[in-house]
Amino acid sequence: MPDLLRGLLVTVEATALGSLLAFALGLVWALAFRAPTRWVRWPVRAVVEFVRNTPLLVQLFFLFYVLPSAGLTFSPLATGVFGLGLHYSTYTAEVYRAGIDGVPPGQWEAATALSLPRRRVWIAVILPQAIRRVVPALGNYVIAMFKDTPMLAAITVLDMLKQAEEAGAESFRYTEPITVVGLLFVLIAYPTSLLMRALERRLGT
Repeated sequence: MPDLLRGLLVTVEATALGSLLAFALGLVWALAFRAPTRWVRWPVRAVVEFVRNTPLLVQLFFLFYVLPSAGLTFSPLATGVFGLGLHYSTYTAEVYRAGIDGVPPGQWEAATALSLPRRRVWIAVILPQAIRRVVPALGNYVIAMFKDTPMLAAITVLDMLKQAEEAGAESFRYTEPITVVGLLFVLIAYPTSLLMRALERRLGT
């Protein structure tokens, strides 16, 4: 049980850090989609589509086993966090894009009429409204990422699943540890999903 609790902490840490990275990168991609020059838009769109259309597990293997041959070596957890964040950033980018597109045209027109600098328009007017609209959707991706963390066991991250596997290997009894892991996922993911629904209703989105 102590090993499973340590694995739970690793799982939560990977999810939290991966989510922050996904939110930050996703916003960068979404803003790049609206860049005035196609020489920025097209490469970013190509990278986003490539990452989105390749399996997360393949990306984790590439980061963990291929990058070291190029001299880039990171810890298993750091690799897992980066893999999760990069993968899910391609989805949060579309969420941000939808949020930005959903800002009423009048807001853009009012900002233009006030002659606000472009940076201030984004920071003070557009992004606060857009992000407010997409918070529930971003929360859903956090839950999805949490449920994908067992893939990190494939690159030796000692998450809940990996700890359960090792506990089962020691006693040759896999039913109990794997069942506990499943229950822990349900006990965390389901209340979080309810919280996201409540937040969605509160925000009126």
